[in-house]
This record gives sequence, C-alpha cells and structure tokens, in this order.
Amino acid sequence: MRSRISGLVGFPNPVNEVAARVVAGGVVAMCVATLAWRQPWLLLPLCYGFWARVVTGPKLSPLGQLATRVVAPRLAAPRFVAGPPKRFAQAMGVAFSTTALVLWFGAGEHAAALAVIGLLLAAALLESVFGLCLGCRVFAGLMRAGLVPDDVCEACADVTLRHPELRQPVSA
Repeated sequence: MRSRISGLVGFPNPVNEVAARVVAGGVVAMCVATLAWRQPWLLLPLCYGFWARVVTGPKLSPLGQLATRVVAPRLAAPRFVAGPPKRFAQAMGVAFSTTALVLWFGAGEHAAALAVIGLLLAAALLESVFGLCLGCRVFAGLMRAGLVPDDVCEACADVTLRHPELRQPVSA
C-alpha cells in the first residue's frame, strides 16, 4: 500500500512546458467562467485541480491528464523545463484558489473572492499565452535570495544545464 501511495505522490521533473501552458489555458477558462457567470461552484474544481497537481503532478488532475495525454501531444513537441518552479507555481495557484474559495463560501466576501480570481486569471493568462510563469519568476527570486537552496532545483541553479552553449571548455 505504501509503495502505491509513494508512486502517486510527487511532481514530474522535468515538466513539459507545452502541457503546463495548456493547463494554464484551462485555468483561464475556469476563471473566466467563474467571473463572467458568477458561478462560485467552479471554485471547487479549480481549487481541487491545483491541490491535485501540487501533490501528484498531473496524475489526479483531470485538467492535467487532458493536457498531458490529449492536447499537448497534438500541439507541439515537448519542451522540457525544470519541475520545481512549476510545482511552486501550482502551489501559488493553491494559495489563490483556496483563498478565493474560503472568501466566497466561508466569509461571504464575494467581491474579495472575485478579485483573487481575477489575479489568478491574470497569472494563468500570462503563462498560457506568453509562456511567462509568474510563480517560476518568484521561485527564481527566492533562489537568488537564498531562501530556496540550490539543490532543490539544480537545473535552475546552473544555467549551463539549460544552455550548454554557455559551458566553459575544459582545458587539458
């Protein structure tokens, strides 16, 4: 039983950026629907999806499964990026979607909940359309500040792993 759970929990590293952008597009659609039609029940699957992706990657996320297995393979060849920054970005999505859920259903603060969803929409739109991952940028800043150790994301800490052309030749 323990090995089944340990096989379920975890985040992929590396991550297919094409699939990540498709997931972000799905988040955009859910946020727009929530805002445009004032359908707060959509906060439930939105919030669940972020929690599922943080804990298991795409394994228990319907949107993650759709993105990785169906949509992304039909759009483009995979482009792999480091997993830890993407997981951090999903955790930021957890924070925003859970906050909106609690504000709406727990505190009755509907305007505040809609504002939080608007911020989440903006971040997801930047990721989906432009490939600009705000969570990844925050993660990089935390690494530069020394708040995230280099060994958490070796590919993030060593730019030459992403850009081999920058490696210094080894002299004999």
